[in-house]
Amino acid sequence: MRFRRPLDEEPELNLVPLIDVMLIVLIFLAVTTTYSRYSELRLQLPGAQASPVDTRVNEIVVGVSADGRFAFDQTVLADTEPEAVAQVLTRASQGLAEPMVVIHADAQAPHQAVVNVMEAARRANLSRISFITERTTPAAR
Repeated sequence: MRFRRPLDEEPELNLVPLIDVMLIVLIFLAVTTTYSRYSELRLQLPGAQASPVDTRVNEIVVGVSADGRFAFDQTVLADTEPEAVAQVLTRASQGLAEPMVVIHADAQAPHQAVVNVMEAARRANLSRISFITERTTPAAR
């Protein structure tokens, strides 16, 4: 007595639903890890309440506008590359004892523009760098 019929086909395992689930999990992990580092990083930039300094000797003031242009000695520089700005800073620092580069950057100025001024100061062998900020009142916090 033979009750079982012989199988003509091999049993197969359907992997399509498993692949679908794995892709959904992968997408979920990619989306959540991309935004998690930004949601945990909340910055409140500090304000400056220092009293103004009266002595302005040996300062080289460089202005950085909101669109990333540089101004030096009441003139806008045509080139924004660190090499060109370094040449201007080198000429301005000749004859000054321990000159300080003072960066007067707009609040909306690109970070890269400020870094370019700092890089230019390094190339011109000027190690003293300062920033001009607006004075905030304690109530404005």
